[in-house]
Amino acid sequence: MATRSKPSAAVDPEVVLAHKFPEVSFHYDERDVALYALGVGACGDDAVDEKELHFVYHRDGQPHIKVLPTFVSLFPNKNGNGLGFVNVPGLNFDASLLLHGQQYIEIYRQIPSYSSVVNKVKVAGLHDKGKATILELETTTSLKESGEILCMNRSTIYLRGAGGFSDSSRPYTYATYPANQVSRISIPNSAPSAALLYRLSGDYNPLHSDPAIAQVAGFTRPILHGLCTLGFAARAVIKSFCNGEPTAVKSIFGRFLLHVYPGETLSTEMWLDGQKVHYQTKVKERNRAALSGYVLLQHIPSSL
Repeated sequence: MATRSKPSAAVDPEVVLAHKFPEVSFHYDERDVALYALGVGACGDDAVDEKELHFVYHRDGQPHIKVLPTFVSLFPNKNGNGLGFVNVPGLNFDASLLLHGQQYIEIYRQIPSYSSVVNKVKVAGLHDKGKATILELETTTSLKESGEILCMNRSTIYLRGAGGFSDSSRPYTYATYPANQVSRISIPNSAPSAALLYRLSGDYNPLHSDPAIAQVAGFTRPILHGLCTLGFAARAVIKSFCNGEPTAVKSIFGRFLLHVYPGETLSTEMWLDGQKVHYQTKVKERNRAALSGYVLLQHIPSSL
């Protein structure tokens, strides 16, 4: 994959769609799980939060810490170079213009707090938007020992400046908000060092740590990872609607709308519609939406 800037980057759709990714095996443990939870703000407001302490500590003698479902959003990074993208033959683009557009996650069984797993990746979609290409990558992760499928991630990536290889095609669709729903609001603060902490979970794109590179990309300073913001939103839903129980989550969808600077306050509004919790996360200081989507629950908790 070429990462140098071009006036109009080349895309060969036949080569892209035919590409076969190698399987990637890796191991994670409870330290990785706890570090991720801290990176998305768990126990950030209260170190003994009764609904979040079990994500970072063996509370009340529990044998293993519990796993936030968005922890699995880290898995696709294992197939890349830690910079937020993977090598796909047939795609040439300026890496500084890459944007993460959407993330969809399905959870098929309880996520263990440590395991050896295997990633299988495929191109799930390629869309020409004229001035940009939209690439959809699907990562299915299985337990290495049993082969049982654990989860699936579908990552939607915007490659600005890389379009024009065909007639424009329609991209994905996404859910809109239900009308006349009562919102519930959670306001977790992201620390000024939030991106530096989150990157230790495996996303080392310098856009989130290097001021010079952030300015080249059009930002005044390094921005928070989109998936970190998704983790904040999912935490708010789990805390408000699942009594802190992560296994209540079946799937998660997020559409990234606006960059977030570390230290800004994230306000998450939520609407319950059947078994689906729609949410919108805003940057309180700018009163603008940074993320929207939904969390599908396994069932409606009796408390609701």
